[in-house]
Amino acid sequence: MKVGLDVLGGDFAPDANVLGAIAAKEDLGDRASIVLFGDGASIESILESNGKSKDEFEIVHTTENISMSEHPAKAFLKKPNSSIGLGFKSLQEDSIQAFSSTGNTGAMLVAAMYTIRTIPGVIRPCITTALPILDGGMSIMLDVGINSDCKADVLYQFGVLGSILAEQIYNIKDPKVGLINIGEEEEKGNMLTQAAHQLMKDSQEYNFIGNIEGRDLFNGKADVVVCDGFTGNVILKQAEALYTLIRKRGIKDEYFERFNYEIYGGTPVLGVNGNVIIGHGISNANAVKNMIKLSVDTAEAKLADRIRKVFK
Repeated sequence: MKVGLDVLGGDFAPDANVLGAIAAKEDLGDRASIVLFGDGASIESILESNGKSKDEFEIVHTTENISMSEHPAKAFLKKPNSSIGLGFKSLQEDSIQAFSSTGNTGAMLVAAMYTIRTIPGVIRPCITTALPILDGGMSIMLDVGINSDCKADVLYQFGVLGSILAEQIYNIKDPKVGLINIGEEEEKGNMLTQAAHQLMKDSQEYNFIGNIEGRDLFNGKADVVVCDGFTGNVILKQAEALYTLIRKRGIKDEYFERFNYEIYGGTPVLGVNGNVIIGHGISNANAVKNMIKLSVDTAEAKLADRIRKVFK
């Protein structure tokens, strides 16, 4: 198996990405080969300075890069030979079985839509985040940023996508699906959540337990938390801010350490015809390492294939 990494993505590129790849290779052993997409000379220089041979990785050279500030669609179309462009080309051709990046999230999504495309039947692809649970487990929340505005049928599908991810990657059997709302009662919420609840309560495709409130996010009431991307992103950023405040105040707590994004590395894009992993733009080498390892887990689980089968 081969997995690809965008070396030019993120705030600390290329160093953090190459160092993360070195660490990932040491952990993965023979499970997978890592293909590095970026400036060849820079990659080789970083490898050499860390006592590694360029022969330990496959390097795909590019002189083009899509920055974080560029318009995703325009940049992808103008720069087909960027690290993201060449990465998706390799994924489309099955030269690699997964592709990950901490770079321009919009460009990653545009590239996915233009190359490997959305799985037929999926209305909107989405991304997730992990929610640490007090008892040591975890649940997942989706969407957390791609789809700021959603319709009820989209939220219904998030329940399907989240359940597949929970089962196949996180080994949660018969995951409980909850809809984030301002009250547990069926009639609570805005027009979107009320309409979504009506669809989800009759679902035979997953285990819907009803509405859950914000106070239930970290107690394990639901294994899969469904919401629109606007709500999910606000919750995600608030959790990140809380973790940062706790660290700044010098508080050390085993549970709160599980809010560290470095542990998870990234998140799969659910609903596209391939294994695509998006990481945080501020990822350091440890986060990149875990993002690459997640891409291997995702490819081994054949996550995209399993989603495709459900939506046939």
